[in-house]
Amino acid sequence: MTTGYEDTVERLLDAALMHVPFDGWSEATFRAAVADTGLDATVARAACPRGAVDLALAFHARGDAMMLERLAAEDLSALKFRERVAAAVRYRLEAVEDKEAVRRGTTLFALPHHAADGAAAIWGTADKIWTALGDTSEDVNWYTKRATLSAVYSSTVLYWLGDDSLGHQATWSFLDRRIENVMQFEKLKAAVNENPILRPFMAGPNWLAGRIRKPSDNARRGMPGFFGARDAG
Repeated sequence: MTTGYEDTVERLLDAALMHVPFDGWSEATFRAAVADTGLDATVARAACPRGAVDLALAFHARGDAMMLERLAAEDLSALKFRERVAAAVRYRLEAVEDKEAVRRGTTLFALPHHAADGAAAIWGTADKIWTALGDTSEDVNWYTKRATLSAVYSSTVLYWLGDDSLGHQATWSFLDRRIENVMQFEKLKAAVNENPILRPFMAGPNWLAGRIRKPSDNARRGMPGFFGARDAG
């Protein structure tokens, strides 16, 4: 069930998408969306204090929700895990109905004062993918998995924005190569840790990494985890 706040944001977002290709995620777009919906300007601003920036983030969140719905509906049991990750990223991009809205969002979140919002949105997408695929990591791997997937997702989005191949096949090939790069890096890390010559040099870093834990469920989103004993949350 949606709240009145969520309904307001959704109405504004639907109206804004008609203006984004022309005016970007701008104040002009936000004002046009308010006018198109007939909402009171005070109510609209209460729902989106930062105007179009909040709508751009809502647009990203909508895509994440559509991806999760598809992941829940698809049977991925026959796929290797790396193929499931690739499928999730593909589903996320295929959830986009207007590539120009993403292109304009990329421009918006490239601005220094909005870069943190963009990074948090991408991190959130990576977190949702790993969680949906059943990730159970509790240590530093919780962070490295999401950081790595964030980088893969970001580079794939940029490639996809310029891809005009049939069915975006070039993008899916690019995505497969990026995931293969990650797999090779993971193999290299394992080889280093298992090497009897290098193992003593890795003892300190591995001990430190072993003390890192993922954020507790009641921690603020985007905040780091904790160091030392597991908390009670």
